[in-house]
Amino acid sequence: MCGRYVMSKATGDLLAHFEAKEVEGSPPPPSWNVAPTQDVPIIAERLDEDAVERRLLIARWGLVPSWAKEVKIGSKLINARSESILDKPAFRKAAVKRRALIPAEGYYEWQKTPDGKKIPHYLHSEKNELLAFAGLYEFWPDPSLPVDDPRRWLLSCTVLTTTAHDSLGHVHDRAPVIIPPAMFHAWLNPATTDKTAVQEILDAIPEPVLTPRVVTDRVNSVRNNGPELLEPAT
Repeated sequence: MCGRYVMSKATGDLLAHFEAKEVEGSPPPPSWNVAPTQDVPIIAERLDEDAVERRLLIARWGLVPSWAKEVKIGSKLINARSESILDKPAFRKAAVKRRALIPAEGYYEWQKTPDGKKIPHYLHSEKNELLAFAGLYEFWPDPSLPVDDPRRWLLSCTVLTTTAHDSLGHVHDRAPVIIPPAMFHAWLNPATTDKTAVQEILDAIPEPVLTPRVVTDRVNSVRNNGPELLEPAT
């Protein structure tokens, strides 16, 4: 799974890297310990007068389906298994209509040891400063607010995961799906609404090359937040 990650880049850097044209929402501050239910930047595309526009949006991490009765369901839907997003009720509509990239510099995972301990690792790319998690997003209408209230619609997102292989498999059996730059538009393309086409894109995503590094257990607490969390454990 992916339950904590790093996103400390400036909004301008994200716009440039992902070639996005505009920002919607108030970007959160830099974070070296992004946690579920917090606001995070996501990248999405939309069709506007026959032209595709790429935007940076701000979403709550933890997907809240449009049919949900309460927002708290989002805390259970921070991840979505990529193998089943086209079939699961919580994700299948978003999988064909609302796909996103979720920028990250790396993420944390906890390796379980035979004696029951959990060792935190930071996983990142040695070649790329920014990664793009495959994500989905949804809009949820808050029934407690009037129809004309601009706060009525909650934008939320989830990170797709897949089976971890090679050097990552020993840390955890699941890992976020990472989209390479050459596939950004293929994944985001709002014109792709066919389940078979979406599945073909998922099948074509290559396995990423990431480096795990053991870090201290300071990352275990969401109250700890700073670049020192990335330092190797001694």
